[in-house]
Formats: sequence, C-alpha cells, structure tokens
Amino acid sequence: MPASNVAPCRQNPRMPTPADCSQCSAYGLAVCSALDIEELGQLESHASKLSVPANGVLARAGQPCRHAYSVTSGMMRLVRTLPDARRQVIDFMLPGDFIGLSEAQTYRHNVEAVVQSTTCVFDMGEIRQFRERHPKLEHKMLERACIDLDNAQDAMMMLARLSPLERLASFLLRMRRRYRENGISDALVALPMGRSDIADHLGLTIETISRSFTRLRGQALIALPDPQHVEILDEAALSELAHATS
Repeated sequence: MPASNVAPCRQNPRMPTPADCSQCSAYGLAVCSALDIEELGQLESHASKLSVPANGVLARAGQPCRHAYSVTSGMMRLVRTLPDARRQVIDFMLPGDFIGLSEAQTYRHNVEAVVQSTTCVFDMGEIRQFRERHPKLEHKMLERACIDLDNAQDAMMMLARLSPLERLASFLLRMRRRYRENGISDALVALPMGRSDIADHLGLTIETISRSFTRLRGQALIALPDPQHVEILDEAALSELAHATS
C-alpha cells in the first residue's frame, strides 16, 4: 500500500489541566461510568485533562508507556509506519475508549489526533493501583478488552478475505457498532477521519475508497449527507455484503 498524502503530525505540547469528571462529555460512555460519585471523585484526583490538536501526537511508538489515556472527545488513531514509509492505521479510538492499559513497557503505535480531541491522562502506576482497589472498574475494563479483541479479530478477517467493497461495508458496520457499544447511538455514523485514514486502515488506496463509497451510495445502501457522516439505509443488505463479519 503506497504512503498516503496526509498532513504531517506534530508533537503535542504537554499542557495538562486538572480533570473535572462532573463536566466530562464522555462520562456514561467510558469505563469510569462503573464508578459511583464518591469513587469518581477519587479517580478524578489521579487524572488530568489534555487537549490534542488535529494531527497532534499524544504518544510515539517505542516511548516508555508511562501514562494511560481515556478519549473524552474527538477521535484518535493508532498508527504504525513501516521502514519504507508505508502507513497502517491500526484502529480509531472513540470517546469512551482507553489507550495504553496493556502491560507493554512501550507504546506499540503512534497515538495521533484525527481532529481536535481531549483525553484524560492517568499515571500508569496510579491507575493500576486504583483498578486493584475498585473491582468494578477492573471488571469494566476487562469487559471492554474482550470487546476490543472481538473487533480485532473481525478486522483480521476483513483484511484477509474481503473485497474492497466488502471491506468498506464491514468497516461502516463495525464503526456504528463501536459507537453504540460506547453509548453513542446517533442516527448517522460519524467519520471525522479523512478518506486517506480509512484507506490506510483497510489496506486500500484513496481512489478505491472513494469509488466504494460511490458504489454503496449508488446501490442505496448508504447516504452521504456530508463527507464526515454516513447514514446506513439498508443494514441487512450491507451486512450481507460484508459477509456478516460485522
């Protein structure tokens, strides 16, 4: 897959501010929703809020994994760049998603903002101790990890077996499902990422992605009210096209 024409990412200036969980737009979506008010106040004492500009870098692959992040607004992407400059977007992180909770010693991917985004920042050691003291939070995180594993297995099937049109159909259905799993059930599927990001996620070219969107719209399976949103018009037919992997 050729390198895509995307805006270069810039390192995000580290200017975290105190977190206020009562004002968090992702409360009720994130795993911290498992906590009661008193426990949430304790979690807040361990958190700070960080704003990341579009294409800003939250963490780089290979850096020591000292912090975990919870996306509270916008969207992040996990990116791996090969030695020959080819780029793979591993996943998109939505409001309510956690980043960096594995036991890895270093970040495995670049963590970049797709659009202006905010995250809650947690010291890795502190959040690990907090999870041990609050089994409800640990259980919620394990539940989300299992969902993420299922999504990763679907993505592997998509890249290995599906045609370009089937890949896009599967991607759209998975994105809507993931929004719903995070408690976001808008009628439209938000796609704030560019077509180049989608192409680098699905292992296709931008031109193929554009043609596939046009074909799905021509078949009346989706509508495109604007470049950042998709309306799924015929879920059954789209699922059949995706070979029911979503």
